[in-house]
Amino acid sequence: MSRTSLSEFDLIARYLSRPATAGRSDVVVGNGDDCAVLALSPGQQLAVSVDTSVVDIHFPHDAPPAAIGHRALAVALSDLAAMGARARWCCLALTLPAADPAWLEAFADGFRELAERSGCELVGGDVTRGALTIGVTVHGEVPAGQALQRRGAREGDLVAVTGYPGRAAEGLARWQQGERNPEHPLLEAYLRPEPRLSAGALLRGLATSAIDISDGLLADLQHLLSASGLGARLDLEALPLATPLRATLELDEVRQRVLNGGDDYELLVTVAAADLAEAQRRLSSLHLPLTPIGRIVDAEGIHGIDSRYLERQGWDHFPEVLS
Repeated sequence: MSRTSLSEFDLIARYLSRPATAGRSDVVVGNGDDCAVLALSPGQQLAVSVDTSVVDIHFPHDAPPAAIGHRALAVALSDLAAMGARARWCCLALTLPAADPAWLEAFADGFRELAERSGCELVGGDVTRGALTIGVTVHGEVPAGQALQRRGAREGDLVAVTGYPGRAAEGLARWQQGERNPEHPLLEAYLRPEPRLSAGALLRGLATSAIDISDGLLADLQHLLSASGLGARLDLEALPLATPLRATLELDEVRQRVLNGGDDYELLVTVAAADLAEAQRRLSSLHLPLTPIGRIVDAEGIHGIDSRYLERQGWDHFPEVLS
């Protein structure tokens, strides 16, 4: 990034501030004051989540700035999707090494495009100087008592996943190998993940538990199982395998991407066997597959798959063993 004479307040005014969307009475006081004042819809509960994206940990430093903006918001919105919540508002905390107008304009465009498409109004935030770090807090609404949660799975429920996990992990691998075409379907899956907000909302009342796949399917399944105090038996043959992965990787590598890759932001849910067809019918309106890959069992842990897949479960920022 190149240096510029823009002050912090010039930067906010030029790239990150705008009047609240016309007709949105839910934003009583928006961007530009000390706090936003928001009006919750009748009968709704508030869902809140925060995500931090750090350069060269969560995204490459040379990624397109529009993709960085999109991705920073998408990973936060994915948490709302996992709860079945409707996205409403967000705040952005942006730490920059320098104020580069071209980079900022592209970043803001990527962030704003997804925000507008998701119905999520940017209502506040902060800008500071330092290593490139992006913090996004999202706020959503969910009908009272209907939020999807990690706990709630029942013995006999099916374990199912939306879309085609594994593509984002291979996209990151391709980027690291020098592929730079942002329209490549695997790179796009990594750089511009799509939060499954509509899918989460449609699964309310059917899914008995839910989580988004950010750390890897097995790692996040374990979080769901721990919350429910149960286990799962998976069927390797049932895993949804994306065509671009099958075309270029050996079957074992594809399965590793699907089970342990991470960064997919698909939804992993449990659903009663009798409700699977209805859940699939609802998501068909989004042209989004919902694939059953196993079943909840009373024995804790993950069963039915080779131990080599269980050795690499997910991402941990602090893997060191504390003494």
